[in-house]
Amino acid sequence: MTSAPSVPTPDDGVTVRPLSGPDELELFRRLSYTLDHELEDDLATGRRRPEWLWIAQRDGRVLARIAWWTTADGEAPVALDFFDIDAELPVAEQADIGLRLLETATAAVVPAGHPRPEYGRFIPPDWRDDPAARAAVEARTGVLEKSGARLLVERLRLEWRAGTPVPEPSGTLAFRQVTDREDLLALMTPVTAGTLDAHSQADLATGLSHREAAEKHFDEELAGFTSPREWWRIAELPGTGEPVGFVVPARNNYHHIIAYVGVLPTHRGRGHIDEILAEGTRILASQDVPRIRAATDLANVPMAKAFARGGYVNFERAINYVWE
Repeated sequence: MTSAPSVPTPDDGVTVRPLSGPDELELFRRLSYTLDHELEDDLATGRRRPEWLWIAQRDGRVLARIAWWTTADGEAPVALDFFDIDAELPVAEQADIGLRLLETATAAVVPAGHPRPEYGRFIPPDWRDDPAARAAVEARTGVLEKSGARLLVERLRLEWRAGTPVPEPSGTLAFRQVTDREDLLALMTPVTAGTLDAHSQADLATGLSHREAAEKHFDEELAGFTSPREWWRIAELPGTGEPVGFVVPARNNYHHIIAYVGVLPTHRGRGHIDEILAEGTRILASQDVPRIRAATDLANVPMAKAFARGGYVNFERAINYVWE
């Protein structure tokens, strides 16, 4: 774990502690975030634990809160996704209390010797133009940066909504089901070449080979989906069977999603991404879902344009911070 900076503990009446149990959820929800409605189910399924939900309070008032999440019961925390500071506090006090909460809770939650889990936060799509939203984002990120974190990426969160037209297959590509792990990994590996995805770039920067980066992505994300793998598709040129790309429609714990879509480097720039994305959308739309979620890095302009052409709207953004 990254060594924590020295955190002052002035005699200002502020108490920093974890929740005593699920019965204190309403106390935790005195500050608000878009994921508040998921907390009860996350606690019931073991994706969160009361000892991972912390608050800073004074005289019964919740001044800040923080929480971690994991993929399954019994696993170590994999993401820091709640971090809120009361916007009515003076700016200096927001920074002091926020850092005290972050460092105290991290020392208790993250096992010794483990890296700090990545911080991810959903924010309004126009957050830079909204003074209140911008102040809240900058108050949180200022604390994160003071603790040694850096911005990894800002992402677009996208949504296809039921009733949005989906193009019929054009016939320019043929689609088949993914047969097994190796079938997909054989295509994920070359797709990492020239990737614009910040997480993939970060994996490669650590010294992982393209194959190792693909395996990490598969094992840490794709392998965990309980939705049918029969939904996964590989796109090929009709007649020759030459692979062009793939799409992974899935359902995570909360939504139906386009988990991954890629075009092989030798076939990029020919418009195939639209047909591949449409196939993934058709598969999920056939399940009568109200929405399909997706995300792409703000810097990945070609992918963002493909989602827009496919009927996906940008309803939110996300920021991700990491500790070295």
